[in-house]
Amino acid sequence: MTRIKLTVLTLVLLTSFNVFSQEEEKEEKKFSFSGSVDTYFRTNLNAPNDENAVAPGSSFANLPGFALGMVNLIGAYEGEKVGFVADLVFGPRGEDAVFASPFYNANGSSNIVNQLYAYWNVSDKVKITLGNFNTFLGYEVISPTANFNYSTSYLFSYGPFSHTGIKADFTLSEKASLMLAVMNPTDATEFNPTGNYAIGAQLGYSGQFLNFISDSGAFEIDFTGGFDVTDSFYLGINAAHFDNDGTGFTGFALYPQLATSDSFKIGLRGEYFKESGSFGAIGTGVIDSSVFATTLTANYTVGDLTIIPEIRLDSSSDDFTIDTSLSPQSSLSSFLLAAVYKF
Repeated sequence: MTRIKLTVLTLVLLTSFNVFSQEEEKEEKKFSFSGSVDTYFRTNLNAPNDENAVAPGSSFANLPGFALGMVNLIGAYEGEKVGFVADLVFGPRGEDAVFASPFYNANGSSNIVNQLYAYWNVSDKVKITLGNFNTFLGYEVISPTANFNYSTSYLFSYGPFSHTGIKADFTLSEKASLMLAVMNPTDATEFNPTGNYAIGAQLGYSGQFLNFISDSGAFEIDFTGGFDVTDSFYLGINAAHFDNDGTGFTGFALYPQLATSDSFKIGLRGEYFKESGSFGAIGTGVIDSSVFATTLTANYTVGDLTIIPEIRLDSSSDDFTIDTSLSPQSSLSSFLLAAVYKF
């Protein structure tokens, strides 16, 4: 009898431990911690690489020699109804991404916050998000883990990076979606310094997105999408127009990418970017300048590490940089080798 009681007690304990372990496992799955680390080497092929070093006017990957990207740490809780994301960045790329958050005080107290938001799944078809979130415009993003090219385009660099506000995502059908947002003025990610608000919208269908933002008279309309031409060949597309009282830009970029194996891909970014008025993105100092930028990039993946060699040629309608003798020139060619680790 004692042996039977002991056996039953053992089975009860094992069952209880198993149920507890499963519940604990379910709880652990709700909270996640992820991120990335990236670093690179960059050199100009037809321009100085010393104290006179120059780089394209686009964001990130602009430092000479061996340089640092950023550390990205993301904590997230995903519940059935509610959740949050806390996305922190450290390093030169991270500071460029958040502009050192200058609005709150001189020290930039929030200069490590890339995203910070909470959300509520009101239903299967409606999601409300409140806080600071990365922009819905454009093909490229801040994190290098989600971009094929390591250096970034002009279209990405001169659109908004992040917004602070409230947005509602609606699932209209299996293929269609709609997002509506009310946000602080562009780049005011810590608080609203003006009392004015921007409005944004996104209409999506089968992976193609039409985006719009209006901010104190300025507006940007943007198309982002892509197609799997074959199982191994993908074509990404981005086009945008920005206007602020006659000053702005218009641009178009194609992203053909070919996967030759599970671990190796090669791709090209061809971008045309034209300024309206004295927008100043290209750096020519001339009104209505334009630039054509071609970037040839390879991705070689080893586990969670991606090695990215890249050759880039920026050719402008006007002089925007200098050659090795410090004379003005209208083209800049460079080589870059990056390492991006995702965890």
